[in-house]
Amino acid sequence: MKEVTYSSTRGDSARLTASMAILKGLAADGGLFVPDSIPALDKSLKELAEMDYQGLAYEVMKLFLTDYTEDELKKCIAAAYDSKFDTEEIAPLSESCGSYYLELYHGATIAFKDMALSLLPHLMTTAAKKNGLDKEIVILTATSGDTGKAALAGFADVPGTRIVVFYPKSGVSPIQEKQMVTQRGANTMVVGIHGNFDDAQTGVKKIFGDAGFAAELDKKGFVFSSANSINIGRLVPQICYYVYAYTRLLKEGRIADGEEINVCVPTGNFGNILAAFYAKNMGLPVKKLICASNTNKVLFDFFESGTYDRNREFHVTTSPSMDILISSNLERLIYYIAGCDADRCAELMRELSSDGKYTIKDSEKAGLSDFYGGYADEKETSEQIARIYSESGYVIDTHTAVASYVCDQYKAKTGDKTPVVIASTASPYKFTRSVMNSIDPEYDKKTDFELIDDLAKLSNTAIPQAIEDIRTAPVLHKTECDIDEMKQVIEGFLK
Repeated sequence: MKEVTYSSTRGDSARLTASMAILKGLAADGGLFVPDSIPALDKSLKELAEMDYQGLAYEVMKLFLTDYTEDELKKCIAAAYDSKFDTEEIAPLSESCGSYYLELYHGATIAFKDMALSLLPHLMTTAAKKNGLDKEIVILTATSGDTGKAALAGFADVPGTRIVVFYPKSGVSPIQEKQMVTQRGANTMVVGIHGNFDDAQTGVKKIFGDAGFAAELDKKGFVFSSANSINIGRLVPQICYYVYAYTRLLKEGRIADGEEINVCVPTGNFGNILAAFYAKNMGLPVKKLICASNTNKVLFDFFESGTYDRNREFHVTTSPSMDILISSNLERLIYYIAGCDADRCAELMRELSSDGKYTIKDSEKAGLSDFYGGYADEKETSEQIARIYSESGYVIDTHTAVASYVCDQYKAKTGDKTPVVIASTASPYKFTRSVMNSIDPEYDKKTDFELIDDLAKLSNTAIPQAIEDIRTAPVLHKTECDIDEMKQVIEGFLK
């Protein structure tokens, strides 16, 4: 099997093994690590269809994480995809209103981030041993709501690690916030920043790029890494569930071997749909990658015009994990459509940093032909939740509703009858008020936890353990800070 190495999207010539790229998180020049090539699947789709999730995940990830031994990788996978998930399938498919919903929220924190963040701590600690790292790994993460809790749950009390999560104090749902601020673990810290997610993400990236601060902490026995989707150790596990979804449809006879599917993903930071792009380039028969945005439609406008422009009003919506104007993982796609020209990618990222926007060439825009962009506003999102429930009894969250609406929009506009898999990225229990108000505005009179009980009756589903756990859990994290205080907060925690 060919060894896959990793280098920066911005031109740093260093080529790293997968384990070192995972440990570093972000390249020294601020770029993101990309593989020197995207490997092809080396098992047939029929063979993969006979495997369970864990077996298939190994077959996909072994192609990218080539310096991990078979035993190391299988142990990481076994530790990640276990009883923390409340369904044996790990990522089951539900059919509703003519689409297949890939339920990615059956893990410990009831959001799709569990699919990768259950695995990342094991990949990282294995990587530390492989590379003789004797320093304590400090995970710095910005979150728009879901990554934070999933990362906290994954790294809590993991020896040799600490984790600091920054979230927008007024930019997440009450359930998301309660999940984070009640997190146990002596090595965890949660900080509400006075700003939005982009502010938190920019602040974290700035700290990663502070060579002096890194050297200072190095002397004290600490090294930074990331649990955000900028870490290649987050992206690779996400590829697996698209392959899994296809092979389940194949196994159940819903599609023929080699038949194309479309994939529709609610998108903020672009990592989740980028994983589908990687799966397509590995040989998975994907026809169209449907990128669904909410009112913060910076990605939709990019696909329409070829100009990425974050100079616009920031909207706080009912789908807060998509309230993002700087989609970090788009940089990896830009690198590919620029012909893997790191200098060109770096040039565009400098323009984004200095001017808040960039425009790609027509030849580069041609590389976006696999993608379709659409968006749903708040009214359309709410109406889609109500419609899906009314027609099928199936309850979806606000993020999934954005994707569901855009998927219907795409079908109506194109007449494309290709089977479609919608990435259902969060449990409706995580956004109960928005979901229940969409079904009936009268629900707004009730408390959050009364709404949770009503949702269980309405959807005929069990209340997830993640929700039960926070009903009476004490708040353990009360720190707040301004954006320019993030560095000092980290220093205080590490003391």
